[in-house]
Amino acid sequence: MVAKLKDVAQLAGVSVTTVSRVINNYGSLSQKTINKVHAAMRELNYQPNALARAMQGKPSKFVGLIFPNLINPFFAELANELEHELFKKGYKTIIASSAQNPEIEHEYLNMLMANQVDGIISGSHNLGIEEYHQLTAPIVSFDRYLADNIPIVAADSYHGGELAAKYLVEHDVKHLAVIVDEDTSVSPTINRIQGALDFLNKQKRDFEPLAIQHLDLETTFPGNYDGVLASNDVQALTISNLYYQAGKQINKDFFITGYDGSRLIRKVAPYLPTVIQPISLLAQELIETLMKRIETPHEKIETKLVPVEFYQPK
Repeated sequence: MVAKLKDVAQLAGVSVTTVSRVINNYGSLSQKTINKVHAAMRELNYQPNALARAMQGKPSKFVGLIFPNLINPFFAELANELEHELFKKGYKTIIASSAQNPEIEHEYLNMLMANQVDGIISGSHNLGIEEYHQLTAPIVSFDRYLADNIPIVAADSYHGGELAAKYLVEHDVKHLAVIVDEDTSVSPTINRIQGALDFLNKQKRDFEPLAIQHLDLETTFPGNYDGVLASNDVQALTISNLYYQAGKQINKDFFITGYDGSRLIRKVAPYLPTVIQPISLLAQELIETLMKRIETPHEKIETKLVPVEFYQPK
């Protein structure tokens, strides 16, 4: 038999109204009461009906998260942080990986809207998707332009690019490869490369741009490059491995910079210089922006830039 609200109330020894207030995170309740209700819900395997709540004009207390993939440790950690912080605010999350495929993202958007989520945080790389221009649900974008009316939260990519280039210049790299993405979309991520190139040009340093779309890493590296500015940490470690196979040591025979600086990468590869995007702060800003969007859906919200820092091995 499916448990009902009154069953939870009876087991917890409280009123149905109190159970409802706990579920909706509404009003002032003691932690003891909240714990009793949650314990009763777990024992009875009670699940609030989000769709029924939405049809009654109430918040579903679900938020959808869309990211290009969860293989990259940065996106996995950001999704985990968002899920954890949203849960503390009374929200559950539906996490979707778009696999950098517009069709998959299209299906996920339809699913999220059918489940009447209260809002969506999207870090999708599939730009130009028509649905984003038509959706009425509150949406916040991470580091991507999706539509004119969708606010963006992003790390300070331009400064991140400057910091990466500065590290390589300070180590007097002679033959520098800068890996670039030919994505011409309107995205704050492009600023990462622009910051690096502007810094290198100001320093009058030569470099060779290599388009990732046409790049075979195994036949390109190590080559004659003693420095590489990579697009992300996973790419940087992949390239570093090619140098290792050629008998070269990182931070001695060659220099390379990653980007993202997830906790996992810094733990397993503490030798990798990288730009750190602060996951906790990004999650906080994304959630605050989404909550503001939910409360005032028509208010214009400017892009929020979160500062980055450079991690240099000691």
